[in-house]
Amino acid sequence: MTRRVLPLVGPDFGAVGGSSQLRSIIGALLTYGLIISALMVIVCAAAWAIGSSNGSWQTASKAKTGLFVALGGAVLTGGALAWASWLLELGARL
Repeated sequence: MTRRVLPLVGPDFGAVGGSSQLRSIIGALLTYGLIISALMVIVCAAAWAIGSSNGSWQTASKAKTGLFVALGGAVLTGGALAWASWLLELGARL
């Protein structure tokens, strides 16, 4: 009895060009987003500190909200960079 070998059927991702260019474009955009988010964390933290020390509760409240939004943006941007890299590696292995 002979053993039948089934051919491997699947998409050929090597035939699609531009995956390295796509990786560099995604990486550059997400890096800019991460840098801007980190700068906004610094600016909002400074505004929160100045607003609190001067007794301006409205400024401190708005800066605190901005700080949490900037932190969320930094976390989502960092996670998106890792997720995009993982998806591109997964696509190359299929």
